[in-house]
Amino acid sequence: MHGPTLTLRLPVAEDAPALLELASDPDVTRWFSWGPYTSIEQPLAYIARLEDQRARGEQLDMLIVHRSEGVSGITGLNEFSSRDLRCMVGTWFGRRFWGTGANKESKALIAHLAFEVLGMHRLGSYSNPENVRSTKALLGVGFQHEGVLRGWHHHGERWFDVNVFGMLRADWEVGPLAGVEVRVEGEPPPAFVAAR
Repeated sequence: MHGPTLTLRLPVAEDAPALLELASDPDVTRWFSWGPYTSIEQPLAYIARLEDQRARGEQLDMLIVHRSEGVSGITGLNEFSSRDLRCMVGTWFGRRFWGTGANKESKALIAHLAFEVLGMHRLGSYSNPENVRSTKALLGVGFQHEGVLRGWHHHGERWFDVNVFGMLRADWEVGPLAGVEVRVEGEPPPAFVAAR
């Protein structure tokens, strides 16, 4: 998938060094249940398990590549319900891409994938209530805050609340993400085609 400055593609083993560099920053992975990365084996293991997750229709993660700056982060779809035509999006960027507008473009690409290519009705997302940057970013691209799920996320020894956000197809069609030019090459993995 191609936007004005970004390309989304499936990660391959050769991308592991770039992911290690980006996700070895503790601030990047602060709100996640994993990380920071400390060895090349960690991004290699992540990339290796994606193929089985795609085959089962569970997770569709894409590498975010800035065409002049290189690998920027990861975005992907998960928590699929083919019956209800819904899924969730999660995204992370290396620190040098924060505040550059890359998040809006990556969300435009992944929303196009969810709604236009896969035929979803609803796209959701989460943020930690303490993660103000992520919360503002989701609101800024047209997601609606729908509530707080208490004790939803376990990280280390702690349980965290999460904000839950949603975007319906009708929201996307009139929102800021639909106006971003997107070009799609190829077809989605077979396990996700049933949703269309």
